[in-house]
Amino acid sequence: MPCVRKLSIAGTVATILLVFCACTPLVNLPGKQVVEPRVEKAHYVTVDGVMLPMHTWLPQDGPVTAVIVALHGFNDYSTFFASPANYLGRHGIASYAYDQRGFGGAPGRGLWSGIGAYSSDLTFFVKEIRKRHPGVPLYVLGESMGGSVAIVAMTGSNPPDVDGVILVAPAVWGRETMPWYQRWLLAIASHTFPWVQLTGKGLHISASDNIEMLRSLGRDPLVIKATRIDSMYGLSNLMDEALAQAGKIRLPTLVQYGEKDQVIPEKPIFLMLEKMPKSTRKAFYEEGYHMLLRDLHGEKPLADIAAWIADHDKPLPYGTDKWK
Repeated sequence: MPCVRKLSIAGTVATILLVFCACTPLVNLPGKQVVEPRVEKAHYVTVDGVMLPMHTWLPQDGPVTAVIVALHGFNDYSTFFASPANYLGRHGIASYAYDQRGFGGAPGRGLWSGIGAYSSDLTFFVKEIRKRHPGVPLYVLGESMGGSVAIVAMTGSNPPDVDGVILVAPAVWGRETMPWYQRWLLAIASHTFPWVQLTGKGLHISASDNIEMLRSLGRDPLVIKATRIDSMYGLSNLMDEALAQAGKIRLPTLVQYGEKDQVIPEKPIFLMLEKMPKSTRKAFYEEGYHMLLRDLHGEKPLADIAAWIADHDKPLPYGTDKWK
């Protein structure tokens, strides 16, 4: 009987190893540098020659007093910042956003490109935008996945040259804060059928109270509706890294989070804040959902962004640093 048990255990281990070796998550890595990165009218050309769609919003009246480079969330794309940018433009703030690799109109739609690619793209993009607005304060704003990209880029070996960081509902749901079954399910699925696409139907999660905006996103062909499992795996790796590295950010930072966020749980958010410097400005919104800047009350966190950029030390008009 002991021999049978040993064989059974060995067989199980062998089966697991065979399954994990059968498939691996696909990473659509960037190519070698072939050009100098540049920003054109409607595109950002990366170092490997990839053209990423880009949007620009400039103040209509008066000079540019500050610049925001905005990074969209998972399965979203650069137009996520259209309404926020129009609001901020009335405060003299110029905004730029591009479709990150695999999202929106960028090449490799639906494929994950790796943490290094997203971080590097941000660093080079910021460098080009700096040339357009010399001497003007520049901030990187990341929403959800964009927030985790911003964290990893800012704490990497070649961080973007920015004056501060704005994290809006940052995706820092690292594996250490996930239930064990969720971690195992993702690991097994990503190494057995990584190409399978899943939707969020049946989860009953509300990303915002702005129903008309959500319906518009549902009709938008550039918003990804079904996600490859290996892209989810890549996102989880990014969130792991962002949660681990958040404490290394040393620039002025504003973190915004809605108390009704059903996408990123509060536990990883608070774990992230515990790691960050005490000088980090926290802004919680009782009526806020995950898509905080596009909620029905989106002008409140937007007003706080404008106020914080104008003066990092003054109290915010709306957000509170106390939870509930």
